[in-house]
Amino acid sequence: MSDWQPLDCHAHSTHSDGVLSPDDVIATAALRGVRGTVSDHASRDVRFSLKSPADIDAYAAAIAHLPYRSAEFCSHDSLWRDLTDAQLARFTHRIGSLHAVRMPDDSLVRMFQKTLPAGLTQRAYMAQHVALVEALADAMPIEIFAHPTLVPHELRAIPGEELWHEADEERLVEALRRNGICFEVSNRYRAHPRLVQRAVDHGVRLSLGSDGHQPEQVGNLTWSLELTRSLGVADSELYDPLVHGTRRD
Repeated sequence: MSDWQPLDCHAHSTHSDGVLSPDDVIATAALRGVRGTVSDHASRDVRFSLKSPADIDAYAAAIAHLPYRSAEFCSHDSLWRDLTDAQLARFTHRIGSLHAVRMPDDSLVRMFQKTLPAGLTQRAYMAQHVALVEALADAMPIEIFAHPTLVPHELRAIPGEELWHEADEERLVEALRRNGICFEVSNRYRAHPRLVQRAVDHGVRLSLGSDGHQPEQVGNLTWSLELTRSLGVADSELYDPLVHGTRRD
């Protein structure tokens, strides 16, 4: 019998906006038969987060005893650019997120705002969204692109197969492939299977992530693992930084 266990590459603790301590994140995941990770927000644009290089140092020291250690960086915020290679290397893996999209007029459309700005069409938004996914993948020193289909609230009611044109999907997947970045199969923000299948077909490695903030979320990978298995992805091929390394190896 295999002793493989799923790895939750993405969950939050009290160092940002989670409710569990780092050790309790790991223990809660373990109760579900899952290896846990602490991956707190590192962004000046997130209310409860690590906001400076000094915060990163303190956080890295506090979780240094854990086998899997990460941080989630916002692409539109500059904190990740201010860190040294040595600081980044204290994590077993790094996560990049698109939590806001900067528009051509320099305004931000945030993922958690209720409606799109007046006059901004769905297609105009998606064009900018996909362009910034490409920019994120080309620039950020990350291993995982978190919740790839997270969009503003107004667009979430649209089925993914309709919101995401196949040309959009091709651009997203190709950006990840050419940069060696994993596609997170998020339990919280669930990608439509067509897009995940496209990632698999292009040779993009998948990772599992609960994006857990609450005890009932941490380590909950049931849907994610069912999807990856249904697409024929071997459990052993799912991203594990201790097996597959980092982009800096």
